[in-house]
Amino acid sequence: MINFRYHVVSLTAVFLALAIGLVVGTAALNGPVADSLEGQVTGLRKDNQHWRQTVSNMEKQLALEEEFAEEISQVVLPGTLAGRRVVVLSLPNGRDHTEGVLKKLQLAGATITGQVDLQDKFINPDNNSNLLELAVTAARPTAQTTGLPGNGHGVETSSALLASVLLDRAQGVTPVSDADRRAVLAAYNNAGYLTTDSNKVTASAEAVVVVSGQPYVDKDSDKRDESVVKIAEQFDRTGSIVVAGNGSVGGNLVGVVRGDPVLAQTISTVDNANTVQGQVVTTLALVQQLTEKKAGQYGVGDNAPSLLPRLPQ
Repeated sequence: MINFRYHVVSLTAVFLALAIGLVVGTAALNGPVADSLEGQVTGLRKDNQHWRQTVSNMEKQLALEEEFAEEISQVVLPGTLAGRRVVVLSLPNGRDHTEGVLKKLQLAGATITGQVDLQDKFINPDNNSNLLELAVTAARPTAQTTGLPGNGHGVETSSALLASVLLDRAQGVTPVSDADRRAVLAAYNNAGYLTTDSNKVTASAEAVVVVSGQPYVDKDSDKRDESVVKIAEQFDRTGSIVVAGNGSVGGNLVGVVRGDPVLAQTISTVDNANTVQGQVVTTLALVQQLTEKKAGQYGVGDNAPSLLPRLPQ
């Protein structure tokens, strides 16, 4: 008869056998497993060091390329825009590289007639009706709303009005007076749609550089991206235009222009204007616009035919 003592002895034997097996197995495998793990860790450590060095080298290379572009700009840009009047229009998503673009235009000798920073409020679809009303109330004797778009799109109508006071008018059309230009800009400035010193907008310009950035990603992104395109279209109707952007995909302004066979014929784009190289190319693209009346698409994106335009003679 199997009694309780028998069960205790059996269970003890089982656990003792398991313990002995674990000890023996661990002793047998400890060397190979440990060696294997140590080898893997050593390999990963070397890989990590390799990639860290690679990243460091790439950062140094990028810094040198930026330095080279900065130095070469001192050679190729001076005088290329001498006597040319240019207005800089920055969009909310292009604010980070506006200053760099502006400096290269000044290095080229351009006369900056003004810098206008459009605020997010300007492209907010909730303000469509208010922008339509403002376009009417901001009008002045030499800056009338006659001939502006009448399709009910506030950004389009207001952009057309701003383009008419910031850029040269066609021959035969009464030019905007300095007082009326300042009044229109002050109306939009006071309403929070743009930021500028209207007293420093000294004259109309021959061309505009629109500084843009990445596409919008909020719930109204499609409408905002559409509004940005409307802005470019209206300024394109009035004068020469270069879009200094960051990237060329995802619905941003550069990508839309390049994808439109009509806009691409008259609007130049640069997809890396957030870098020194792109800021130099932006200036050269504007030179090409003003001297050859020719648009081009430049940068490092897959949809950019070339890195830069033909250098001016």
